[in-house]
Amino acid sequence: MNTLVKQTWAGLRVLLVLTVLLGILYPLAVWAVTRIPGLEGHAEGSIVTQNGQAVGSSLIGVDPVPADPAHDPWFHTRPSAIGPGVPSGASNKGPDNADLVQAIEQRKASIAEREGVSPGQVPPDAVTASGSGLDPAISVAYADLQAARVARNTGLSLDRVKQLIAQNTSGAGIGVPGVTVLPLNLAVRAAAGGAH
Repeated sequence: MNTLVKQTWAGLRVLLVLTVLLGILYPLAVWAVTRIPGLEGHAEGSIVTQNGQAVGSSLIGVDPVPADPAHDPWFHTRPSAIGPGVPSGASNKGPDNADLVQAIEQRKASIAEREGVSPGQVPPDAVTASGSGLDPAISVAYADLQAARVARNTGLSLDRVKQLIAQNTSGAGIGVPGVTVLPLNLAVRAAAGGAH
């Protein structure tokens, strides 16, 4: 019985020490590191503010939902494989999966209709979700595809919209130049006089 008590007491001490170390001290240390100047913005989600209000994150792409889909003034991000209430993740469906193929065809038809083009003109990143489902950038081809609709619905010239695309193009894509959607939409809104 004496051995059982000793082992139980030793186990409780280890539990207590590990709880303090890993449940209190380690989270406090991580929190303290995120307060170091230069890291705080990244730790808080890289929030983009405009006029003192949060308008999004520079690291997380959220597809804008137009108030009036027939007069959609926004550039859209890649589709998301995640559902409501799920923070992030991929569908884990392979290229031969019938559900994935059907979803891609539906997205392609929907985007082609929205942009007024044939489905063959829709670039791959417009219809395939990223690994996280939250990419902030799209390909230049997908931005160019959306340019005519954005110009039409904002009153900006197509040349001005293409200028804004070029100004918001960087190395953000995977191995190719990418266009970060949030700053592009903010630039479009500012150029259109903030009406949208």
